[in-house]
Amino acid sequence: MDWGMKNRLSQLIKSDGHCLFMPIDHGYFLGPTSKLEKPGETIKPLLQYSDALFVTRGVLRSCVPPDNSVPIILRVSGGTSVVGKDLANEGITTSIKEAVRLNASAVGLSVFIGSDYEHQTLMNLSNLVNEAEEYGIPVMAVTAVGKELEKRDARYLALCCRIAAELGAKVVKTYWCENFDKVVNGCPVPVVIAGGPKTDTELEVLEFVHDGMQRGAIGVNLGRNIWQNQHPVAMIKAIRAVIHENASAKEANKIYESEKKKK
Repeated sequence: MDWGMKNRLSQLIKSDGHCLFMPIDHGYFLGPTSKLEKPGETIKPLLQYSDALFVTRGVLRSCVPPDNSVPIILRVSGGTSVVGKDLANEGITTSIKEAVRLNASAVGLSVFIGSDYEHQTLMNLSNLVNEAEEYGIPVMAVTAVGKELEKRDARYLALCCRIAAELGAKVVKTYWCENFDKVVNGCPVPVVIAGGPKTDTELEVLEFVHDGMQRGAIGVNLGRNIWQNQHPVAMIKAIRAVIHENASAKEANKIYESEKKKK
């Protein structure tokens, strides 16, 4: 692995081998998502607690301050919307030259394995890796499932993650599930947690993050569980404690309860 690739990965994955990525790319298919109508205002108090920001070029240019020192993972796939026929019908929207111009530390795209567009999105990943490797830029693959949420089980996600790694992804973002170790153990590159089942409490989020970390994930790529929370700073601090301080879910929940009382 060349120095540039190693350097960019070291910006994203901290010295303890863990990471907290915060995605705010949801608008590329959802439009003005709740609590993300004004991305710049949403992320302002959260950036200092994030290890990287997953974002599209449009929001990066218009909403992220240029003196920002948090590494950027650039979302480079898209072309569909939540009201369209099929979310899986994605293409590459942003070139590697654009990623270099924007000083991105990595690029990311979605693959939809098991969908009608499986081949197309896997070729998107393969072609992106071919181009990104020339510039020493790591690629993060996102194992998306569109509206077919029932596919989020260990067997399916292990398949997705392994294929993404086989095609050259340096990091894979996937959903938390029961028996998450089966997903991680079958993937030869680092895995970050995208989320899990719908939760009713902060403790439930912290529990699946803790479980995923214990089962081999290196960190998370969580957005809505943070910035849609009524106390987003308290929530990101609690999640950060699980990732970087090896806190238990209950210990992290105490941090959340304490921090949310602060102004």
